[in-house]
Amino acid sequence: MSDLKKIKSALISVFHKERVDEIVKKLQQLDVKIYSTGGTKKFIEEMGVEVTAVEELTTYPSILGGRVKTLHPKVFGGILSRRDNEGDKAQIAEYAIPEIDLVIVDLYPFEATVASGASEADIIEKIDIGGIALIRAAAKNFTDVVIVPSRDDYDTLLGLLDEKQGETSLPDRKEFARKAFSVSSHYDSAIFNYFNGGKDDLLRISHNNSKVLRYGENPHQRGVFFGNFDQMFEKLNGKEISYNNLLDIDSAVNLIDEFDETTFAILKHNNACGCATRPVLADAWKDALAGDPVSAFGGILITNKQVDAETAAEINKLFFEVIIAHGYDIDAFEILRMKKNRIILVRKEVSLPGVQYRSILNGVLYQDRDLKQETADELKVVTVSKPNDKQICDLLFANKLVKQSKSNTIVLARGNQLLASGVGETSRVDALKHAIEKAESFGFDLRGAVMSSDAFFPFADCVEIAHGVGIECVIQPGGSIRDQDSIDFCNDHNMAMVFTGTRHFKH
Repeated sequence: MSDLKKIKSALISVFHKERVDEIVKKLQQLDVKIYSTGGTKKFIEEMGVEVTAVEELTTYPSILGGRVKTLHPKVFGGILSRRDNEGDKAQIAEYAIPEIDLVIVDLYPFEATVASGASEADIIEKIDIGGIALIRAAAKNFTDVVIVPSRDDYDTLLGLLDEKQGETSLPDRKEFARKAFSVSSHYDSAIFNYFNGGKDDLLRISHNNSKVLRYGENPHQRGVFFGNFDQMFEKLNGKEISYNNLLDIDSAVNLIDEFDETTFAILKHNNACGCATRPVLADAWKDALAGDPVSAFGGILITNKQVDAETAAEINKLFFEVIIAHGYDIDAFEILRMKKNRIILVRKEVSLPGVQYRSILNGVLYQDRDLKQETADELKVVTVSKPNDKQICDLLFANKLVKQSKSNTIVLARGNQLLASGVGETSRVDALKHAIEKAESFGFDLRGAVMSSDAFFPFADCVEIAHGVGIECVIQPGGSIRDQDSIDFCNDHNMAMVFTGTRHFKH
């Protein structure tokens, strides 16, 4: 027995009318009987197309200010009746219920209404009841009924109507049903999240936008990005963005958002390998690159300013994967696009969400994004020696970097320039030793530099090692039961140390 079904009747109930005229004209050509209500019915009538009012079918008017229009057995019976079920056929004949083969719905714009800052009364009125019920009913009965749950599916429907002249196969209908339940579940999640108001006992996450990636973290793993990348960036040039590119881009954006001054940063494997703040962008780039010109190869570049031709010419000497900026001068873009695979992104003025999720074990971890930024006024000087204004500036600069680096991490900086960092180490001492080794390998004299740690020092060993290479100032959260050991060493060796009171672990 063929699974092809002919569309003979349709119910159309939509909020937006764009492209509905194309569908209605095609249904008219196919001699499909159309049912509708309210504004949609009026729209179809104005096209000069015959349409039967749902109220005529049900013999009930639209009531309660339009809250109840389609919720009636004569509507839902026609959608849910199983065409091959003798009992269903007998009942719809007994109650004169017409079969409905196609349901087209465009739900009330709940999310857009919330985003507009509308009043709660207006938001509540945009919770669609009849539309969501129509979607679920038609999707449940996909063996016999086609459900078009949103405007995003109009092209698919029109293509089918043209190609198959009003017939659909079971796979066609099942795919529409899949999309329908996606629409309904996302809609309900949005409503739940509005009512949830940030409470943390329940969680619903829903994304409609997805992009299949070449692969995941490694070639043997599948990878998909769920989110709206185009909302945050305009891609001007380059190859397809990979899973690992996205991880680095996320880390780069989080880092650069720490800075208001003209800053350039270079990242590799989610950690900064170069960063500098300077009045002139080209100087910021040169000093960022000097921090680790080896790791910079194949890295991710980001700045919080527009790239000029002078800076682009210097950048172009390096092989890198991605560059992110607020814009590019025409000449700068022409220089950078010389490499066809180089990914060039313009960042749009869109803020990151205030919460973060991570899948672990058989569940999900949820936390507030770490938005804490220390200021000079918040620093607690715990040593006899006090940092001067220049040192405080360097301490805050280093602390921004340590916050956005993988733990355990130590950052060494001077003059608003990253000299070196030790990241992702199991020992804080090893992180410091690694940072010192890197800094010295690139010719940096660490005398007068500052040191930042993402967490407290359990022993005085780190300040002892730091003093040995000429580091004069330290910033750390404090909070160890042995803080005094580090304080005493600093006092004995004329080092300044400040506590922030805030740990910045990043795993």
